[in-house]
Amino acid sequence: MKSFSYTVKDELGIHARPAGLLVKEAKKFTSSITIKKDGKTADATRLMAVMGMGVKCGNTVELEISGDDEDAAYEAMKAFFETNL
Repeated sequence: MKSFSYTVKDELGIHARPAGLLVKEAKKFTSSITIKKDGKTADATRLMAVMGMGVKCGNTVELEISGDDEDAAYEAMKAFFETNL
């Protein structure tokens, strides 16, 4: 299992557009990708679960990735967060 933390810099947080892109990116992999914030957990492939977390600018989220392609998924998700959020 791999994990990383990221502090959201997008002034609107994880709203509809980036959440949709995040889910699309997560669905490219067979690994399980989970987002955690303040004790809440969401499957990164479920749009409403991701949006329901209410991640705002300045919040720190943790991603946990485990599965057959976790190395590729880790690199892709880390790059996605740094580029889009």
